[in-house]
Amino acid sequence: MHFTHLTPHACYQAMKSHDARFDGRFFVGVSSTHVYCRPICRVRLPMQKNCGFYPSAAAAEAAGFRPCLKCRPELAPGFAAAEASAKLARAAARMIEDGVASDMDLAHVAERVGVTDRHLRRIFADEFGVSPVRFAQTHRLLLAKRLLTDTVLPVSEVAFAAGFSSVRRMNALFSERYGFAPTRLRKVVDGDEAARSAAQAVDALTFVLPYRPPYDWARVLAFFAQRAVPGVESVTDGVYRRVIRAEGTHRGGWLEVSHVPVKNALQLRFAASLAMATQAVLSRTKQVFDVAADPQEISSALGALADGAPGLRLPGAFDGFELALRAILGQQVTVKAARTLATRFVEAFGEAVVTPFAELTRAFPLPAKVATLTRDDIGRLGIVGQRAEAMIAIAVAVVEGRLALTGNAEPTKTIEALRAIKGIGPWTAHYIAMRALAWPDAWPPQDVALLNAMKLPNTVKGQREADALAEVWRPWRSYAVLHTWRKLEVVTEK
Repeated sequence: MHFTHLTPHACYQAMKSHDARFDGRFFVGVSSTHVYCRPICRVRLPMQKNCGFYPSAAAAEAAGFRPCLKCRPELAPGFAAAEASAKLARAAARMIEDGVASDMDLAHVAERVGVTDRHLRRIFADEFGVSPVRFAQTHRLLLAKRLLTDTVLPVSEVAFAAGFSSVRRMNALFSERYGFAPTRLRKVVDGDEAARSAAQAVDALTFVLPYRPPYDWARVLAFFAQRAVPGVESVTDGVYRRVIRAEGTHRGGWLEVSHVPVKNALQLRFAASLAMATQAVLSRTKQVFDVAADPQEISSALGALADGAPGLRLPGAFDGFELALRAILGQQVTVKAARTLATRFVEAFGEAVVTPFAELTRAFPLPAKVATLTRDDIGRLGIVGQRAEAMIAIAVAVVEGRLALTGNAEPTKTIEALRAIKGIGPWTAHYIAMRALAWPDAWPPQDVALLNAMKLPNTVKGQREADALAEVWRPWRSYAVLHTWRKLEVVTEK
C-alpha cells in the first residue's frame, strides 16, 4: 500500500505499534522536536497532534525537519518498483540513488526516462512531495550521514562517495539542513593516531539493509545457489558472495550478503576498494535482493498463490549484461547444464581477480571483451552457434549504447530491443527483464512449467488463456512466476 492510500490515523497506528511492514512507506515529522523518524522508531511516542506524515525523507526535510539520530531514516527500505503511474518518477529516483544523476543534469535524467524536464518535476512532486533536485540533495546528505556513522572513511572520501562535488559543498549543506558539521557524526576522533591506524587497516565496509518483513531468505539464497557460477559467486553457510565491478571501472572487487533476521535486515560487506562506488553498490544490492518489496501488497494481489511463502523476493542481477548472457546459455537446457556452460565461458574469457575468498577468483567478461569474440571462439566451449552469435550481438549493442540492461531501463522497450536480436525469443527477453531490470510484472510466454501448473496446453490458445488469467496478478506477475515455479518444485520433491 502506497503512502497516498494511508490516512493520518493509519500512519499514527503503524508508528504506535512500530510496525516494520510500514518502514519506508512514510516518515513522521514531530513538530515538538523538529525531528523526523521512521515509523519503527523506539523513541517516546509523540502526541498525534504533533505528528505530520510525509511520503519521503526529502519531503520531511523540505518541511523543516532534521533526521532522527536514533532510528536513522537513511536506513529505511526504499520504494517498491510497482508498475503504476509513478513508475517514471521511481525510475528517476533510482537513477539518483545509483549516483547517475546530480543537481545539474536533470535534463539527462528526464531524457533517460522519456519525459520533459517539466513533466519530471511534476510527477516527482506527486510521488515524493519534492523536486528532483531536493530529492537528490537529501539522498546525498543521508548517504554521507550513513558513511560518517558506519565507516571510518576520511571525511574527504565520504563527500565524494556520497556524490558531493567537494567537502565544502557537503559541509555547507549539512550546516544549512541539519545545523551541525558532518564531523559531529564521527565515531573516532581525527587526532587519534590509534584510530587512524585502525581505519587504515580496514579492508571492507559494512552496512545493514533493512527490509519489510517477512523475508524468505532461505528460498532466495537457494535460487542463487542453484545458479552460482564457480569463481564468480558462491553460497556457503547462509552467506552469498560474489565478484563485482564498480560502475565505470574495470577493477574487480567483492561483496558478501548475509541475513540478520532479528533486525529485519540483510548485512552487506564489500571491499574497501569499492568505497567510491558506495552509492551504486548499495543501490544494486538492494535491487538484487529486493529489499524494497512490499510483501503485504504483493501477497494480497497474488492471493492463494503466495500461500506458504509470503516473503519470497524477486532475485535480481548485479550485472545485467552477465545475466543476459547466462539466460542465453540457459536456453533449452537444465539449470545445471547452463551453469556448466557459464563456468566454461568465464574460465575462457573472464578476468582473474584477487579476493580474500578462495572460491572467488574471476570476474565475468566485460561487454567490450565479448564484442571482440567470434562464433568459433565461443563455439569451442560447446556452445551452440546461434547462441554464441546472440551473445556477441548483445555485447555489441551494449558497447554501442543501443541496449541498457539496468534497473533504470524501460522494460517494454528493452524487451523489443532484445527480441530484435536473432536467437532471443520472447521467453528469454522476459526473463532478462524480470531479473536484469528487476521488473515485477514480467510474464515469460511459452513457459511450459507455468502452462502445466495452470492446466493449460502449450499452444497459442493455451498461452492466450494463461495471459488472461494472469491479468489479476498485475503488476506482480514476476512474483506469480516465482511462486508457480516454487510450487512445482515442492510437488517434484514429493
